Amino acid sequence: MIKITENIHLKVITTKDCESLFELMKEVYPLAYSHFWTDKGNWYVNTQYAKENILKELLEEKAAYYFIVFKGEIIGNFRIIWDEKLEGLSPTKQVKLHRIYLHQKTQGNGIGKSILAWLEKEAIKKGYEIIWLDAMNEQPQAFLFYKKLGYKYHSHTFLPYDLLFKNVRKMSQVYKILI
Repeated sequence: MIKITENIHLKVITTKDCESLFELMKEVYPLAYSHFWTDKGNWYVNTQYAKENILKELLEEKAAYYFIVFKGEIIGNFRIIWDEKLEGLSPTKQVKLHRIYLHQKTQGNGIGKSILAWLEKEAIKKGYEIIWLDAMNEQPQAFLFYKKLGYKYHSHTFLPYDLLFKNVRKMSQVYKILI
């Protein structure tokens, strides 16, 4: 386990954790995103968190995948991809924050902020200069959160998923320069 604070830890997700991750996301994801989908987000959870997909993601050498543990309870997940470049940014070393999901019941406890502070320190130690991520435009609280942490808008893309309502498909790519 990686200690972030006294109450926040990261636990590496292994191949033995596929079912636990799937069960967690069946609860966590719909609380935040079910209203974006015609099927309440079932397709997304059932594909992105299917055992086959998780096993494939765990094989990616550049990626790191963690459970987020708060006060001893697993309450979310966090995935980063080292050396993943955002097109159009400087050619410096970049890391992508691929996923960060927290259970709604724990939001507002500084967990996300603490994890991103940890990621910044780790990235700097490894010689990375930029962290970037895709954020859904229809989640304004997420944009405000990242803006407060110093992230800036770079570009946008649109999610291609048929079951996702068209008006919520826009994703903004935001980044932060670390040094």
